[in-house]
Amino acid sequence: MTRFRRTATAAAALAFTAAATAVLGFAGPASAHVTVNPKEAAQGGYARVAFRVPNESDTASTTKLEVTLPENAPVGSVSTMPVPGWTVATEKRKVDPPIEVHGSQLTEAISKITWTATGDAAVKPGQFQEFPVSMGPLPKVDSMVFKVLQTYSDGEISRWIDPPAPGAEEPEHPAPVLTLTAAAAPAGSATPSAAVVSSPDDDDDDEGNGLAVGLGVAGLVAGLAGLVLGGLAFSRTRREPVAKS
Repeated sequence: MTRFRRTATAAAALAFTAAATAVLGFAGPASAHVTVNPKEAAQGGYARVAFRVPNESDTASTTKLEVTLPENAPVGSVSTMPVPGWTVATEKRKVDPPIEVHGSQLTEAISKITWTATGDAAVKPGQFQEFPVSMGPLPKVDSMVFKVLQTYSDGEISRWIDPPAPGAEEPEHPAPVLTLTAAAAPAGSATPSAAVVSSPDDDDDDEGNGLAVGLGVAGLVAGLAGLVLGGLAFSRTRREPVAKS
């Protein structure tokens, strides 16, 4: 009986370990891909985003990151924040129609950003690194999908290039996605209600109504005054003695 219990316990433990391994194995890659943070920004504005790059390898370090901006959503202004130990290079492409930025028409836009590690700055196993970027004005589209290549010191390349599909599960190598929301309306810019235009007849009606109200108030005041005077006369009559004949 004791041996049976031990066997059952061991089998349950093995089953639990296998299930946990399966779950973790499924969730691991999804939680370790390159992402963009924050994940949401407003259309038409400027945003500071950071590409967060975790190192998935147990033996190699991440030495290069290439981010390709979407062709269907060009951005007029793109600037990078210095990352210690990393060099950065950008590539441009022609855009048609031009992009309007602060009244100027731009015919070129940044198409690709490449960061390369120098010295001992590579992202080592068990670490992650963020690469900040400022960009804008953000286009009036629902989202921006960035295709990313992550190169390791052993020559391996992780290709985070698969766009999301509506209603489908996350792809095996998902690309970072920045969701863009409609810009909030500025204060005081609410849609005005329809103006009411008065006609001369309306003005006459308003004047007549005002006169009627004024006469009504005057009559009320006069009535109150009469009541007060009547009360005073009645009180005086009660106080004065009646003359004897």
